[in-house]
Formats: sequence, C-alpha cells, structure tokens
Amino acid sequence: MAARILGLVLLLGFSVFCSGQSEKSVTYDGRSLIVNGARELLFSGSIHYPRSPPEMWPDLIKKAKEGGLNVIQTYIFWNLHEPIEGQFNVEGSYDFVKFIRLIGENGMYVTLRVGPFIEAEWNHGGFPYWLREKPGIIFRADNEPFKYYMEKYTKKIISIVKKEKLFAPQGGPIIMSQIENEYNTVQLAYRESGTRYIQWAANLAIGLDTGVPWVMCKQRDAPGPVINTCNGRHCGETFTGPNHVNKPSLWTENWTAQYRVFGDPPSQRAAEDIAYAVTRFFSKNGSLTNYYMYHGGTNFGRTSSSFVTTRYYDEAPLDEFGLPREPKYGHLADLHRALRLCKKALLWGVPSVQSITDDLEIRTYEKPGTNTCAAFLNNNSTKQAATIKFKGQDYYLPPKSISVLPDCKTVVYNTASIVAQHNARNFKPSKKASNLKWEMSQESIPEMQQLQTTSKVPMELYNLTKDTSDYAWYSTSIDFDKVDLPMRHDILPVLVAASLGHAMVAFVNGEYIGFGHGSNVEKSFVFKKAVNFKEGTNHISLLAMTVGLPDSGAYMEKRYAGVRAVTIQGLNAGTLDLTSNKWGHEVGVKGEKLQLYTEEGLGKVQWSEAKGAGPPLTWYKTYFDVPEGDSPVALLLTTMGKGMAWVNGRSIGRYWVNYLSPLGQPSQSEYHIPRAYLKNGKNLLVVFEETGGNPLGIKVLTVNRDTICSIVTENYPPNVDSWKLSGDQLKAVVDDPKTESQLTCPNGKVIKSVAFASFGDPSGMCGTFAEGKCNSPNSKKVVEQYCLGKNSCKIPLNEFSSEKCPEPLKTLAVQVRCGRGKSASA
Repeated sequence: MAARILGLVLLLGFSVFCSGQSEKSVTYDGRSLIVNGARELLFSGSIHYPRSPPEMWPDLIKKAKEGGLNVIQTYIFWNLHEPIEGQFNVEGSYDFVKFIRLIGENGMYVTLRVGPFIEAEWNHGGFPYWLREKPGIIFRADNEPFKYYMEKYTKKIISIVKKEKLFAPQGGPIIMSQIENEYNTVQLAYRESGTRYIQWAANLAIGLDTGVPWVMCKQRDAPGPVINTCNGRHCGETFTGPNHVNKPSLWTENWTAQYRVFGDPPSQRAAEDIAYAVTRFFSKNGSLTNYYMYHGGTNFGRTSSSFVTTRYYDEAPLDEFGLPREPKYGHLADLHRALRLCKKALLWGVPSVQSITDDLEIRTYEKPGTNTCAAFLNNNSTKQAATIKFKGQDYYLPPKSISVLPDCKTVVYNTASIVAQHNARNFKPSKKASNLKWEMSQESIPEMQQLQTTSKVPMELYNLTKDTSDYAWYSTSIDFDKVDLPMRHDILPVLVAASLGHAMVAFVNGEYIGFGHGSNVEKSFVFKKAVNFKEGTNHISLLAMTVGLPDSGAYMEKRYAGVRAVTIQGLNAGTLDLTSNKWGHEVGVKGEKLQLYTEEGLGKVQWSEAKGAGPPLTWYKTYFDVPEGDSPVALLLTTMGKGMAWVNGRSIGRYWVNYLSPLGQPSQSEYHIPRAYLKNGKNLLVVFEETGGNPLGIKVLTVNRDTICSIVTENYPPNVDSWKLSGDQLKAVVDDPKTESQLTCPNGKVIKSVAFASFGDPSGMCGTFAEGKCNSPNSKKVVEQYCLGKNSCKIPLNEFSSEKCPEPLKTLAVQVRCGRGKSASA
C-alpha cells in the first residue's frame, strides 16, 4: 500500500499551494524545482551552523549571496542536539532555527538535510553515542530499534521546523529536505534489509507532510516522489540521471576540494575544474548544484570524525576563517551570473546537441518562435585548444573548457579563462598578543590499584569512554624476579601493545616510554618499545586515545577501538602475555575532570614556569591580549605535538602537528580562534600536550588576504558584468566591453603598493610571479597610475606598450598589497 501511495503522489506531482503573501508553493518537474509557479536555477552552498560561531553567520551568508548563491544547504546534527537521550539543545551555536531565519532574511532558500545519518566527517556520522547502546540495534537497516529512534528524532526536528514556520509553504526559506545520506554506498551490505529500509525511510519522509520535495543523494532507486541526486566532482559526466522523467537533475554535493585527515598532504581543486563541471552539468539539463563545502569552517571540540583535521574544507570558496579564497570565489560568482543570463533558455528552451569530434561539442537551448537561445561550446580535450565554427563565426576554446553564449552569439564566460582576481593568505604574528608567559602542570600517571574500574582483560575503548572523552587509562602490574629479566646489559625486554586505534601513550613505572598511533586508513597499530623493567613490581600504564568516532560505512555500531592485547617479549622464560593479567581503567585525564582549561579550574593544581620543551601529558597556560584590528585570529602550534587547546574555556579543537604528511609537513599548523571567543583584557589560553612539545614557540596570529593579484590574457572575454539581459536581448552595460584586469581590496582597504606588474609572458602564480622573456617596460607605471590609493581598479590591457613583445597573445600579471589608508578617488 505504501508503495502505491508513493507512486500516486509522483504521478500527481509533488506540490503544495498555500495562501498568504510570503507563502510559497514548491513543486518540480523533469526540468527543475518550481517555486511559486516559476522554474528556478539554483546555486547552493553548504555552510554548517556548528562549524562557525553564530557571530560569523551573518557575514558568511552575506558573502555567499554576493558570490551568486541563492540557496544554503545544511545538515542537522543529532548528537549536538540530543547528546543525552531526551534532552534537546538548540541554543547558541546549535540554534539552527536562528541560522535558517538569517538565511531567509537575506532572501535566500534553504535545503535541510535531516539525515539523521549525515556522515559529514562529523563524529559518529551525527548519531549520539547512546543510540549505539540500544539493545539489538543495527544502524541504517530494517531494524525495529533503529527505526523507532530515527522516526522519533526526525519527527522532533520536523516539528520544531514547522512550529517556527520555516518551510516555504509556511512562509519560510526551506524549499527542499533530505532523508538519509549516500545509502547506495552501503546498501548491498544489508541485502533485503537495506531495500526495505530505504522504502521505509521514504515513506517516513513523505508522511511528515512538509510541503516541500524530499531528496536522497546517491540513491539510484529513490522511491516514489523522492528525488535521487548526485554527489561527486563531475556529475555532468557521472550522473546516470533521475529515476523518473518527472524528476529534475540535482547535484547535492559538488566537492570543492577534499576534506583532510591528519597525515594528509594539501587538498586542491582548481577553480577552472569546478567551473567546467558546473557548466557541463547545467548544459546537460541540470538545474541545481550545491558546493560542498562553500564554507567548511572548524571542527571545534571533539566534533570531527576519525582522524579528520580540525580545519574543515579550507579550500572552499570561503576559507576556514570566512575569507574569500580567490579565484575560486570570484570565478564561480562570474559563472553564476553567466548561467543566469541563460536562465530563460535553459529552463524553457528545447535542447539540442551537435557532436563535432570526440572532444568538441555544441549544446544549445532555443525557445521556438522567440529570440531566446543559449549555447555551450565544449572542448573536452585536456591538452589541445580548439576553434569551433558556430552560426558562421569562429570561437576559440582553451583546453578543457566551455564557453557560455547567452544569446548564441556572445561569449560572456569561459570556464578556463579566469578574469576574477586571485589572492594569497597571510598569517602575521600579532604584536599585541606576543611575549606569552607560559606555566605548566603535569598529569599524574596512575597505577592499577588507583583505578576503580577493573576487568580481567582490557576493555573496549568506545564502550569505556562512551564518547565523553578522547582518553582512557589502562593499567596493570607485574612482578619480576632477577631470574625473569635478561642477564645481558645489551638486551632489554620489549613491551608490545596491539591496539584497534587510534593512538596511545605508554608509561612504565611512571616513566614515558613512547607514543604510537594508527591512521585514517588503518586505525589499528602495534606499539613496540624496549623497556628497562626492574626487579619487583612494575606498573604498566597506557593512555589510549580516540581521534573521533567513525562516520561512515556499514554496521557502524560494530566498530571498536582501544588496547586489545599486551605482551612482553624477550624475558628469560620467553614471551609473557599480559592480556588477561587484570587491568584497571579510568576514563579521561585528571585535568579534564578538574577543568584546568577554565579560570575556575586553574587553582586546583600547582603550576610552575615553563622554560622550554616539556614532557608528555602536560598542561600549559598563558594569557594574551586581544590581537589588533578585526582580522581573523589563529594559533600557530608547530612546536607542539598532539593535543587539545582551549581559549577562555572554549575548545578550539584537536591539534596534531607531529603527524607529518608525505611532504614532511603537518596537515594543519594554524588553528582558528574565533574573535567571538575573545574578550577585552586578558584571554586565557590552555593547551594539553599529549606527546611532548615546546609552548614557547606558540604564536597568536592574525589572518588576512591582503595580497591580491590578477592574471589576464588578451583573448579572455570581458567580465560577465559587462552584459545584461533586456527582454530577450543581451546588451552591453558599457560601451565596447574590453578585457580588463580588475582588483578590489577586501574590507574597505586600499591598494598601498604594487609588488609586481608585467605585460608580456610572465610566469608563476599569486605570490610567486616572475617576468618572462618579454615584458612591457611601462607595466608597473600603468598599474600604479590606475590603482594606487584606490579600493578597486580596472586596468585596460591596451594601455601597455607591446612593441618589445612579439608574442601574439600577451598576459598581464599584477600583484598588489592592500592596507588601511585614505582612499583615492576612483
């Protein structure tokens, strides 16, 4: 019966019509979502409310809108809102209602990803730990305990949203919701149970009567009216399409780079590649793309999943600090403008395809009987430029590029030709927050008899900590006679501890002997270290650590971590197995329980001056003044090892700088301190170092993108802002649009100096430009004339002398520095 109802809903069309001035109907057809009776092109970006403090939300939303977005997508994070069963928290950074309202107040829509499984590189995939302990539960399957709690939670979230009137038919900004997340990637593991579960989840969603469409991403067989959507980097090529002719082609995750885990090298994705992929998707009947992430933000506290760095999707168009990453931000904004010029043709035109060669293709959308026409000229070759003849005119296409012609005549945008500015990020030591005076306090190393929780064998770590701490002590003791120990001084016994993950610090008789860890790919590891055991009683104490709970894969409730076997090799009698020797356990470290990261907790231990590198398991504290200016703030931790940091009692996340990538560098060196965490006067900074580090090298930094650049070649199209639609006609908004270099300083700053300018054949990128064999001698003089003292400037390429440059196509590369100062007249 449920399947028949879903099918009937699909045949009738998914729509709700409501009265009221601000209420909107939301439906769809095979072309797009339809809001209030009008088809829409939707440019969306993921911004997750808990990954930035509420004080940052307005600016992030404003910049997203200025970047051409009209939708913000966010998950709802179950384990944030219900960490203790039955106790809901929607305050402060967890106030998703406030976040959604802010988006609506900015005239934008929202896609709400309810989950409740979200993955998102978030701790436990969003599931609260208590869910794992429900008898007989199997996550994400046709399992009665799981379905009971999933339904209860989902109905709770939807009831909150309805009560606050946030769905579009109620006058709110939410035009689409998502149930489940990328289930096809695990569905086969559950066999028939998975098929039944996904049908049940669709029925649950539709039965909630939200009045907006539901989607399932990466779900080829999305039931009934639920729309199956694409996730990936190139959905214009990989998406097999909707599973019904009446469903639109939607791209719910367009990965702007790749999240990073500790031990990873930098993650990159070129602006040109994203622009090509988006243009390709829209030229092939797509009508929504969502950038995952548009702003990644920060995994504060213990919120990241296994081994994921504290900095999240920093390579997004808005970086971790909320600063536009150029040219990605600007090049995509230009693309959104170009596609909007094609809106009428894309949404109401008749598509056609002309394949010229294996790599060259023309896609057009024309509305019969009108002048409405848009064309997409595609060169799919990654190596060769090409020229396409279209409607009697030749069009040059760089390698791997698409040109956009909103009137089937005029190129307003090319995906490989970036006319948007570039920038580089600068970390600058704060002058006000310098000369830090550090004090230290060491953790005590417990022995077995001091620990109250005992068992014959080491306990499983997740079940032991219940996600209340990253840490748990495992301790046992063993007596040795002289005859047990090696007689030769050059031979020592070896302590071997096999762990299911994630990391561990080992002590024998209170002395540190070493640190071991797994990786994101292989969580388990075997720790081996030679130890000088003594005659008599020896105390072995192991501090096991998690680095986030798993967030993906089948049967997540069956994952385990922690110490599983301990032996001592090389004794005179051979190998001694201590696994069943009786173990004491304790969750957390003393400093956590005393809250040494707060003003109230500081007085509960003795502190001494820190004079340099210190031992493992040491707490450090200092005070610093609020850094000058209003730029974002970060903490440089390259002289430390692994641990956690707090500012004024608020965790800024895990750090791990001694886990180096294959390039020999930490995956993350700077850690975001939101200015919202700071106060006038002295600010308390506390660091808990797990493996040993030197706090004297810690620096408070300010962050800017005041180095801005432009690199434009003569055959690039003029900026898309040069054009507008007047009826069905594309018209220039300036006389004779020309290719120009455009520069704009952020935050009202002005151009203080020109660091580089070359018109000819320069090489390099922003921050590393170099002159080539050919350079116009008046390059710097022209740029200074047009730009110095101004907030923004446009530099025509025909202003440069070129008699010494025989190259048929010349490039202008410019690098300037922005700063505070009086602006010259534009």
